[in-house]
Amino acid sequence: MKENLPIALLHAAISGLLLFAQAALAQRLPLERIKLPPGFEIGVFAANLPGARSLALGGNGVLFVGSRGDRVYAVRYSGAKATAVTTVASGLRTPNGVAVRDGALYVGEVSRILRFDDIEKNLGSAKPVIVTDRFPREGHHGAKFIRFGPDGFLYVPVGAPCNICEPDSRHGLISRIKPDGSGYEVFASGIRNSVGFDWDPRSKELWFTDNGGDMLGDDLPSDELNHAPRAGMNFGYPYCHQGDSADPEFGRKHACAEFTPPAAKLGPHVASLGMRFYTGTAFPAEYRNNVFVAEHGSWNRSKKIGYRVARVVVEGGRAVEHQIFAEGWLGADESVWGRPVDIEVMPDGSLLVSDDDAGVIYRIAYRGN
Repeated sequence: MKENLPIALLHAAISGLLLFAQAALAQRLPLERIKLPPGFEIGVFAANLPGARSLALGGNGVLFVGSRGDRVYAVRYSGAKATAVTTVASGLRTPNGVAVRDGALYVGEVSRILRFDDIEKNLGSAKPVIVTDRFPREGHHGAKFIRFGPDGFLYVPVGAPCNICEPDSRHGLISRIKPDGSGYEVFASGIRNSVGFDWDPRSKELWFTDNGGDMLGDDLPSDELNHAPRAGMNFGYPYCHQGDSADPEFGRKHACAEFTPPAAKLGPHVASLGMRFYTGTAFPAEYRNNVFVAEHGSWNRSKKIGYRVARVVVEGGRAVEHQIFAEGWLGADESVWGRPVDIEVMPDGSLLVSDDDAGVIYRIAYRGN
């Protein structure tokens, strides 16, 4: 016992410093500007996570976090706060995507999928296995969001390597592979760039966000929330935008009627990224099975838009209502202090939101009226 005391004291000191840093950061961030529905509150769940992007829950109080830099993090937490942050891997190429299956962490780089076995017993020392390195290497829309579907396949999107162009057969799609990297197939196509998807817990059908094109005007085209209940569907890119607007250059080749329209238009240039169906029970009943969407925010619109979290009500395989759930990262003077990226539903029913600009993860909880 005495031999372990220095280590225990060191861990306690590190945890104390982390909690102090989180409290200090929470005081600096203007969280009071965030507008939420009555009864909801927001706080800082974890801090000091540069470029924090995709989120994936492990077991035993561990959350994995991808980044837009070169690192993947593991965040240990207890209740509403992180207690320790470990760098799982570094020196990677945009390890945006993270997914957990059978005790292993899968990481999506631009052109590779890596696997870290028995990850929770080897935080900080796990060695990666290359699952596959056959994805395209282009960096434009190269960030991968990855998740395992109900069918056991790992879903991996490949964005178009351009703003608007006719991509080859390897781009502009969502693919899926077996956990060992074999069995590659295209699940859906006609997709400009999806960086978020989830499956309806009731029907087990895929829903995903898709970013609309740039340089077509402030209000065109809208980002999309799409519904793909089966494999083989085409959502129109680059020939048709937002389901009803022919592309000025490529629209002559195919009519919009040839493709599947979006289930919901999310707004022009809002940069809709991560999304999750709410499967918790802590929020009021009307929020059950709603889709929450992280809007990263516009980068080239004359008046900024996005920088918020949206809510879409889905009933019977249809999006029946779209509204703003959390906003305030964009000021009235167009100053920006945060950019939401991904969503995760926690075991206690709270909602986590990553922010790659502030390098934090927020926690949204319901406390009642």
